[in-house]
Amino acid sequence: MKTTVVKFLRDERGLTTVEYAVAGGLIALAVVGAFQALGITVGQVITQIDGNIAP
Repeated sequence: MKTTVVKFLRDERGLTTVEYAVAGGLIALAVVGAFQALGITVGQVITQIDGNIAP
C-alpha cells in the first residue's frame, strides 16, 4: 500500500496538463481584461463623437 501511494505522489505525467490549464486560465483572464479596457475606451470615443455631431 505504501509503495502505491509513493508511486502515485511521484507520478508527474498529469502535472503538465495542470500547468497548461493554469496558463490557459491566465491568458483568458488577460484577454478579458484587455477587451474590457478596450470597450471603455471605444465607448468614450463614441460618446465624444456623438457630442460633437449633435451639440
